[in-house]
Amino acid sequence: MFLARVIGRVWSTAKDPKLEGHRLLIVQPLTPEGKQTGKRIVVADSVGAGAGELVYCCRGRESSFPFLPQEVPTDATIVGIVDELHVDRTKNERC
Repeated sequence: MFLARVIGRVWSTAKDPKLEGHRLLIVQPLTPEGKQTGKRIVVADSVGAGAGELVYCCRGRESSFPFLPQEVPTDATIVGIVDELHVDRTKNERC
C-alpha cells in the first residue's frame, strides 16, 4: 500500500467491459513526508477521489477486492482518501 496524490483522469473509449462505469485516475506516489517518489500510476477509483486529493492505494490482487462481487481487472486501486497525515520521524531515528 502507498500514499499518492491524484493528478489527473483517464478517458478511454475502448476498455475491458468489466471496467465500464469505473473511473480511472492518474496518481503520483508520495513518501510519508509528501515528496514525489516513483512513476505516475493509473489506478481504479473505488472511493470517489478528486483532483489534488491525498489518497491511499493498494496494488496487486487485493486491488480488485473493493469492487467485489464484481471482478474488475485492475492492478492498482484507490482504497481511501486521507484527511490528515502526521509523521513523527524522531521515533525511528538512530543515535
